This record gives sequence, structure tokens and C-alpha cells, in this order.
Amino acid sequence: MGLFDNLKKGLFKTRKSLVDDTEKLARGRNVDESLLEEFEELLIMADIGPQAADAITGALREKVREDKIRNERDLRTAFKEEVVKILKEGHKIMCAGENPYIILTVGVNGVGKTTTIGKLARHFTDHGFSVTLAAADTFRAAAIEQLEIWAERAGANIVKHRSGADPAAVAFDAVTSAKSKNIDIVIIDTAGRLHTKTNLMEELKKIKRVIGKEKSSAPHEVLLVVDATSGQNAINQAKIFNEAVGVTGIALTKLDGTAKGGIILAINKELDIPVKLIGVGEAVEDLQDFEPSEFVEALFG
Repeated sequence: MGLFDNLKKGLFKTRKSLVDDTEKLARGRNVDESLLEEFEELLIMADIGPQAADAITGALREKVREDKIRNERDLRTAFKEEVVKILKEGHKIMCAGENPYIILTVGVNGVGKTTTIGKLARHFTDHGFSVTLAAADTFRAAAIEQLEIWAERAGANIVKHRSGADPAAVAFDAVTSAKSKNIDIVIIDTAGRLHTKTNLMEELKKIKRVIGKEKSSAPHEVLLVVDATSGQNAINQAKIFNEAVGVTGIALTKLDGTAKGGIILAINKELDIPVKLIGVGEAVEDLQDFEPSEFVEALFG
């Protein structure tokens, strides 16, 4: 099965809630204000967010007034066009121009952060890059063990300290080690939960400062991992982490397990942060670069 087929399969539940259900709603009906109100309600229920829902239905109303939408087929075409407009151009993680290229990975517990790091490391090593993983989630012993397993699978180095050690010290040592060994990429795992949210954010700020002292341009990417099944809560998480450490990209995981994949539209509409990676399954290759055109074709296909 190819990457596009994996994507299409992974978006099955979202396609049903966002595309199939809206098509059923319009079947055999006139495209009028009553239909568009129900259409907007369905979009909101699919977790695309009020801003995106309002933008889409507003554009559809305008096309109805201009007599560009006369039936359900026209409505589907216009809906697809508006989804394309909302989704920003794809932004890949570009590991070029810096050596080592340092990726600080953040996110709350349970979103698949460590697994995403492992899959990303495997992707890089498969493409000939050398990778060091930093086990800076020292508050959860299982996180260190899990990262060790992924390092072995990916053929990556790992820098770790004992459980409970200073996370910033782990990050610092990982960057120092990578520089001395001429490693291409460093990916830093971090804790998703400390005693309070304030403590977590202060710890992340400290890690970022320490990395910056060792390499002034770092981190080159602050990747926030969010769980698509959390719906609108993903937006709140992005805002909080962005305020603390300046998120540069989002990895949206578990799209295959939810009908709430429309959250990707909400993220694009409400946040000025590009989605760079999407997870549509358990396999390593199911962590894919986010390409809006492919995403839309898989969604409406």
C-alpha cells in the first residue's frame, strides 16, 4: 500500500464526518439558507472550529447568491475549494544549513510524542542522516526506556541521564555530544506533565535557553505534538506552548483513530503555526509530511 493509500485509509473516519455526512445532508434538497445552517452545524460537530466553519459557509452563501451553486454536486465542489483555501501550503522539516539541526519536541503526555520522535528519527536515518535522541523527559522512567527502544530501531544515538535528572542538562549533553561527533540531527524529548503547568513551561524555557547557549541558532525547530482525537483542546495546547517556547510546527497524531480530523482546518484557520507532520497509523511510514493537496484529495476521494 502506497503513502497516499495509507493517508486515505487513515482519514476514513474524518471523511465520513466531514464529507460523507455533509453530502447526505444535501442529497435531494435545494441549496438554501436552511441547508447551509445545518451544513455549518455539521462542520462544527466535525471539530473544524467556529472560525473555519463560518468562513466556509460564508463563502458558500456568496456562491449561492451568485448562482454558482445550484445542486449538491456544485456544493461539494465549492466545499472542496474552500477547504483547499484554508489549508496552508505544506512546510516540511528542513534539516539543512545547520549542523547539528536541533529539534525540540514538546506536548502533553499521551499525545504520542515519544513515538513521533522515534518515527521521525527512523525517517531521517533511512534518508542517510545521523541522529542523536535526547531523553530529556526524565520525570517518567518509561519515557527513557521507550526512547531507547526507538533509538535502537532507528539506528540513532541516545543521550540519557538517570531518572529524575535535570532535563536541561540532558539536552545540553546531547547537543555537545552531537557537535563533537558531527551528528546531523538532534531530537529532544521533553516531559509532558510536571507538578503544575507553570513548572512545565518554565522547564521547557530553561531547556531552550541552555540549548541556545551551546548553539546560538538553536533550537531550529520547536515541534508541538498534538493528538487529533482531542479536538478543540489541541488548539488550547498549541496556544499555551506557543506562548512559552514559540512553536514553529505541529505534528498531528492519531488521525486514523478519530472523526475529528477536521481539527486540522481549525489549526490552520486559528493559529499561525503550520502543520508539518500527520500521523495516520501505527507503522513508521504512517508519519507523513503534511501536503495539503494530497490531504484534500484523500479526504474527498
